[in-house]
Amino acid sequence: MSNIYKRLDQIKEKIKDDKFIAGRGLGNEISFYIFDYDPKHELIVRNHVKHLKKKFSNAMYNRRIIEFDLYNMLLEITKEKQIYDQIFTMEKEQGADKLLDALIDFSIPDIFLQKMVNEIGDHNVVFVTGVGKIYPFVRSHTILNNLQEKIDKIPVVMFYPGEYDGQDLQLFNQFKDDNYYRAFQLVDNK
Repeated sequence: MSNIYKRLDQIKEKIKDDKFIAGRGLGNEISFYIFDYDPKHELIVRNHVKHLKKKFSNAMYNRRIIEFDLYNMLLEITKEKQIYDQIFTMEKEQGADKLLDALIDFSIPDIFLQKMVNEIGDHNVVFVTGVGKIYPFVRSHTILNNLQEKIDKIPVVMFYPGEYDGQDLQLFNQFKDDNYYRAFQLVDNK
């Protein structure tokens, strides 16, 4: 069995553990976790996220998982703000570089965070996905840094296509995202 499958299989046990839901440890650290993986396994990880959500939808687990796919959220937000159709016009008339700049300016963390806070409801586990799909509009460390101010009592798992060594995030194993040292690795990547 490939290492990615072994690591994915460990996620279920972690989430089932009452310590995972209880959150904060002795050092009062936040319950933020990163599951890093080789980007070539993106589709395997996406399928496993669906599997986990379905598995934990069973009432016997008392885990209510909500997934926030950052890329899908960006599309939803542009539709809600009624600018979705303008994206295509802007690209056609002003070019891809201007569109990229406009989307980066538009994609501030607050619009994602507010949507997350509004939609969490009674969920007690948050999955953040779509990190690779939304790059470079949104940087994952920015979401995590701002999310900890909004959600500090619910465990958050970010599925990260790249490497996380406990301090540095490296998207696609190529781009240094930035330092983020408040999250724990959900499953050892060795």
